[in-house]
Amino acid sequence: MTANSTTEAGNQAKICLNRRYHNYNYYLQNLYGEKIRKVSLHGGFTCPNRDGSKGHGGCIYCNNDSFVPHYINKEMSIPLQMEASIPFMIDRYDVQKYIAYFQAYSNTYDELEKLKRMYEQAIDYPNVVGLDIGTRSDCVDEPLLEYLARLNERVHVTLEYGIESIHNLSLEWMNRGHNYESVVKAVELTKQYGIKVAGHIILGFPIETPEMMLQTGLAANDLELDFLKIHQLHVVKGTILAKRFKDEAFPLFQADEYIELVADVLEGLNPDIVIQRLFGDAPDDILIAPKWGYNIPKLTHLMDLELSQRDTWQGRLFRS
Repeated sequence: MTANSTTEAGNQAKICLNRRYHNYNYYLQNLYGEKIRKVSLHGGFTCPNRDGSKGHGGCIYCNNDSFVPHYINKEMSIPLQMEASIPFMIDRYDVQKYIAYFQAYSNTYDELEKLKRMYEQAIDYPNVVGLDIGTRSDCVDEPLLEYLARLNERVHVTLEYGIESIHNLSLEWMNRGHNYESVVKAVELTKQYGIKVAGHIILGFPIETPEMMLQTGLAANDLELDFLKIHQLHVVKGTILAKRFKDEAFPLFQADEYIELVADVLEGLNPDIVIQRLFGDAPDDILIAPKWGYNIPKLTHLMDLELSQRDTWQGRLFRS
């Protein structure tokens, strides 16, 4: 990519729904010609670092209650979860088409035939146009990817990998159960099958420096991700991290510090990477820290201000 094409891409990023980054709503609007929302589904899965195959306890920060909607649970069938979710989506977001999103735990971690039934129950629901599957790099194989490639001919399929950090010491610290090399291999294999890839990272691990966190963010370029989610580290009730924080509190980002770091990440990102999220949130009744006092719209506004004040945008410093 030349300097001129980088500037042109950056200028395009500036007009993504008046934001200076390639935001997900803009992407969906252009792809489908209308508003689209994700419908979160709970497949009742677990993870290999929970069931003993690789460890116990799960990632030290993980409490899936922090993002599973209150109106669904793993005891409900997938069609019932869809039926419970759609009226809420229509009422709150005024949308008529949906992406089925298997979010909680590792949603490829089961027998292939069971996965097929659940995925197809979701996409067979009226007006479902996409399937997003959250998982881990050590929970995919070629038979699964071959099947998802066929499914990709019916609806848009995305595999979302929990990357969290590119630093193996950090992955070990968080009890992740795999290394970064596993992520690289899984992403490369998934893209060989023509399936879009999202990556999820967390900024704020207390054993990392800001430079290490920046490296994690910019690794999205080398991985050639299609989508990126960035979350601040949360301490939530019911986690190992909460126990550690209670025993000896460690520093967490203030809102302005986090926003500055994310702006640094955005400047170096390929402008073609679609940003699905820049902030995480958790219910107030389980969130221990950080408590910034801002909701997601307010944080998004503050991010827009930071980029505007810098007169910068996603990809301004990107060089292929």
